[in-house]
Amino acid sequence: METLYVVEPGAYLKKDGESLKIVKDKTIIGTIPAQGLQKILLSGYVSLTGSVIDFCIKNRIETVFITPTGKFRGRLMVDEHRHVELREAQYINLKDESFCKQTMKILVKGKIENMVSYLLERGTYNKDESLKNMAIRMKALTNLLSQEVSKEAIRGIEGAGTRFYFSVFNQLIKNPDFIFKNRSKRPPLDPINALLSFVYTLLTNEVLSAIKICGLDPYRGSLHEVSYGRPSLACDLVEEYRCVIGDRLVLNLINRKMVKPDDFIIRNNAPQNYIDEKEMKEKRPVEMKPYLCRTLLASYESMMNHGTTSYRNMIREQVRKFADYLIKPEKSYTTVSI
Repeated sequence: METLYVVEPGAYLKKDGESLKIVKDKTIIGTIPAQGLQKILLSGYVSLTGSVIDFCIKNRIETVFITPTGKFRGRLMVDEHRHVELREAQYINLKDESFCKQTMKILVKGKIENMVSYLLERGTYNKDESLKNMAIRMKALTNLLSQEVSKEAIRGIEGAGTRFYFSVFNQLIKNPDFIFKNRSKRPPLDPINALLSFVYTLLTNEVLSAIKICGLDPYRGSLHEVSYGRPSLACDLVEEYRCVIGDRLVLNLINRKMVKPDDFIIRNNAPQNYIDEKEMKEKRPVEMKPYLCRTLLASYESMMNHGTTSYRNMIREQVRKFADYLIKPEKSYTTVSI
């Protein structure tokens, strides 16, 4: 096993010989071989014993903490990568106005083109002309990127493309038990948004892991402005996978009726703001039940590792290509495409 997910509230991990055990209420609910483990992702209120922390540090096992809604909380850090030349190139080039705008245009164009391709594909399959028309409208946005525009304008084009895409997202849903009205994030207001946000967080952590392995600084990006504590580069590079991987996975689960409305806890009187994370956990508008989390994670892992060239390996290769682009800008960078 390469990645271990622990989603049981109140559980903790302990080391026992060559295995890690998941314990809840003094009962062992799972045993996982420690050999070959590369990453641990803990969702919600899950803890580690001292021996597990020591094991993770010694074996350089990335350990990520996210909230029950999928929001990144933090990670167990090991010593930094030693590739100084690469980081210097990253800081110098992404600080350069012209290079930074060029990079932003590449990322935004790649993201919008993937959404366009997906809508055209679904529009043809479903014989839905409105999806095709929206795809054409979105494609026109990419023409604006060939012009000399400001950073704010580039971000505006990305935002417009995303709004257009989600305005027809409900037409991609073929399960009458679910309706998508609009994209909501912090917090998600309905089951579809809860699934999307959770999968997007998983993908961002995939990219973040690849960035750390490669030796880049995850906090210096271009499309997403530098903000304290935000891994801007990871937020930049995940954009090309949202539609290709994230949306496909969620729609596949919904349309194949692998997810049911009863898999969620809905609170219609949820507050707008929360005092702390405990109140958020107790009162958030929509909550995935633990067994749905397990189903979602199993489907996610199956998708990420499928085929001879897995999505996980593809992401790592793309990050390496981006690193090459930072050192040798003349090589340019090409986003993945559907």
